[in-house]
Amino acid sequence: MCSERVLLNKAARGCRDSLRRVYETHKDHLLTLARGLCGDRSMAEDVVHDVFVAFARGLPELRVKTNLKSYLSVSVCNRVRDLARAEIRRRRDPGRVDPGPADMVAPDIRVADAELTGRLRAALEHVPLDQREVLLLRAQAGLSFEEIARHQGISSNTARGRYRYGINKLRSLLNSEWER
Repeated sequence: MCSERVLLNKAARGCRDSLRRVYETHKDHLLTLARGLCGDRSMAEDVVHDVFVAFARGLPELRVKTNLKSYLSVSVCNRVRDLARAEIRRRRDPGRVDPGPADMVAPDIRVADAELTGRLRAALEHVPLDQREVLLLRAQAGLSFEEIARHQGISSNTARGRYRYGINKLRSLLNSEWER
């Protein structure tokens, strides 16, 4: 099995098989992360597609300082954040037309097959985006608080605090849901 670095070097030189292997290795994780952030499978697929297109285009100049999974996970978070900002701008100025996926209507929560998964996704929607990002980067991407802090430009204590507040918010939302 080729190392990540070898795959990246081959992909940067135009090897489609190497790029496909990178995609196949990381797509499921990134789709799960994107779905957790935006709550919509179709939008999550668009986000992952956008991230991989940008990744493929930038490969010759790309310098990954962490592992590729972390890099791509942060790219997904950044893309979702960009879409959220574009949606806010669109709502403020309804006459404005933004190009591309940012023009999409805010996503509805799709009911998951498993009741618990559906409730968790619904609860995640009510967790502030900055806390949700930390929760998902920690749980889905396996990043340390220091890595999350570095990628978000915050202190590791702030990352820990956002994680703690996010967990508490989830607990509160899920407990109130169970009490009904």
